[in-house]
Amino acid sequence: MSLSGFTAPWWFLLLVGVAALAAFYVVLQRVLRKRTLRFANLPMLEKVAPKRQGWYRHVPVALLMVAFIALTVALAGPTAEQKVPRNRATVMLVIDTSLSMKATDVQPSRLEAAQVAAKSFADGLTPGINLGLISFAGSATVLVAPTTDRAAVTQSIDGLKLAQSTATGDAIVAALAAIDSFGKVVGGADGPPPARVVLMTDGKETVGTRDAFDAAEDAKKAGVPISTISFGTEEGVVEIEGRRQEVPVDDDSMKEIAKLSGGEFFKAASAEELRRVYDTLGEQIGYEKKQADASRPWVTLGTVLGMIAVAGALLFGQRLP
Repeated sequence: MSLSGFTAPWWFLLLVGVAALAAFYVVLQRVLRKRTLRFANLPMLEKVAPKRQGWYRHVPVALLMVAFIALTVALAGPTAEQKVPRNRATVMLVIDTSLSMKATDVQPSRLEAAQVAAKSFADGLTPGINLGLISFAGSATVLVAPTTDRAAVTQSIDGLKLAQSTATGDAIVAALAAIDSFGKVVGGADGPPPARVVLMTDGKETVGTRDAFDAAEDAKKAGVPISTISFGTEEGVVEIEGRRQEVPVDDDSMKEIAKLSGGEFFKAASAEELRRVYDTLGEQIGYEKKQADASRPWVTLGTVLGMIAVAGALLFGQRLP
């Protein structure tokens, strides 16, 4: 029941007419009462005049006035901020598949927990959004180009395999290239669709032809913010070629990438936290707040009250108000 953001406020001038009708009704009731008293003496009036109804005889008219007010508000075009599903937008999901992702500090392992959460994110994303997938370790691979086919994305997430090294910069570059290519294909008069990169990793960049921070600056220039998710704990440990190796998460690098690109940083130290992060991103990416028409509740209220007023008038006075 919004009372703000009116698109046609001049319709409120009708309230002057509603007020005039209400005043006319009050005056008419007084005139009728005086006329009745003028032409009949009180003893006779008690015998011949029908028994006066109580205050409730005015209820139908009062309801009708309120109905007119509600319909006037509807005509004025109230608007309200509403959550509207996005369309056309492009999202590239970029997942780290370096060997550190087999650490079991997040059960059953970092990679398996990430796969479950990523599939849930893909399935829950607004259908009108194009989603692509990139995996990266020593190099970046575009597994799925931006598409609305969620089955292709979830199937590729299931097939993620671990490999050595972490080429974060190359992964960002690959994501930007995929977004650019897709934008050139589907872009129309409004230009390429808005885009975002969701980067999930647990470690610091170790290899690559492009520095991650430089790539983040490129993303900023392209107008593509990067939402970074630092996944895992400080206690992560893996065995690589028989040697025990600590693999703590690198929050600082992820914070800097998000900052340089104009995106946001998220930290997830458990499977449940990662799911919540993806749920948050799904809301942010999948929906936007817009001022939308909010007149329907007022039309409904006015119509219902009008019908009640007519029914009450027929019940109490056997006539329309």
